[in-house]
Amino acid sequence: MATPSILLIVLVVCVAILLIVAIAWVARDRRNAHRHIAAEEIRESAKDEARDVRQREAWADETAARARAAQAESDVKAAQAAGLQQQAETHRSEAVDSREKLNQQWERADSVDPAVHTPEKSSGARKEHQDR
Repeated sequence: MATPSILLIVLVVCVAILLIVAIAWVARDRRNAHRHIAAEEIRESAKDEARDVRQREAWADETAARARAAQAESDVKAAQAAGLQQQAETHRSEAVDSREKLNQQWERADSVDPAVHTPEKSSGARKEHQDR
């Protein structure tokens, strides 16, 4: 083989290698550009989703705040109800004591009254007085 032929073959091989490298380089750049575009689309979608998530979080926070307020109001109402229940029990106890004292007064009046002779009359008289 002649030297010019060898040089020509080496030159063609070098050009072919350079051409393959250039094609690979361009293909890699295009692939990277497509990946960059895809990444930007994903980021844009994530921004939209982040906005929706923030709205959902704000809604959840607002609902939790309303729940805490309702719970606090419920606790206040429960405390008020317990206080009223205690007052009712106190009033009931006082009413029972007053009723017992009143019955004792009726019995004393019946025992002092000479017109009342039998227990039926005295209990009947007492019932009449209680109804007034």
